[in-house]
Amino acid sequence: MADDELWALVEPLLPPWPERSPGPRQVSDQFFLQGILFVLCNDTAWQLLSLELGFGSGQTCWHRLDRWQRAGVFDQLHRVLLAELNAAGEPDWSRACGRFPHPREKGGGDTGPSPVDRRKTGSKHHLICDGRGTPLKVITTAANVNDITQTLALVEGIPPVAGRPGRPRRRPEALLGDKGYDSNPNRGELRRRRILPVISRKRSPNIKGIGKLRYVVEQTFALLHAFKRLAVRWERRTELHDAFVSLACSLICYRRLKKTRP
Repeated sequence: MADDELWALVEPLLPPWPERSPGPRQVSDQFFLQGILFVLCNDTAWQLLSLELGFGSGQTCWHRLDRWQRAGVFDQLHRVLLAELNAAGEPDWSRACGRFPHPREKGGGDTGPSPVDRRKTGSKHHLICDGRGTPLKVITTAANVNDITQTLALVEGIPPVAGRPGRPRRRPEALLGDKGYDSNPNRGELRRRRILPVISRKRSPNIKGIGKLRYVVEQTFALLHAFKRLAVRWERRTELHDAFVSLACSLICYRRLKKTRP
């Protein structure tokens, strides 16, 4: 749940309260954040969020999630925490690891036939992380989207990470991928961006040692989907599901940041 340190990072990012609001705020925004985190961690239905917990009603928490996502709060929080980690020397920019298919069930935008059961629609997460497993970007697409198409989107989606002298960092030195990334045009585009592609080719033996190096991305996926709300996609609106994804990435970064402090 959100402690005072996390709230201190979130509060400056929140949009101002509307001047012509129909009524006063009955519950502090900090408690609404607690309610959103409770749903993310426990996969509680909004209508079952008990008022006795002190988070306000589930409907009000849902509206806060929607409003804050439209204001870009969760993406900004992720960037702030990445900058804090960068200042602490935590991210490993020598390589980035990508991982693609991870089908999610249920309907809504960005869904398509599931590769494991064509009778169902689903979506999946595409993840890129640094060499130590810090999540940099997650994209949600339909389950039937070709994995190769998201390679450059993931690289371009890495936010500018400040925290050190000089220009914010946006590019790793190398990108590690399995055979799902195998694409000569993508290799060319990565080299044009001064990123070394370390990608196994189809119908050829895997690059020696790449499995051990890419193990970190599997760990990051496990951390991401430990948040139960992400195990099955319930939000039909993709932007609300992405709000939970960004919040989960922020929490992973926040936990890593706390470990770097004495």
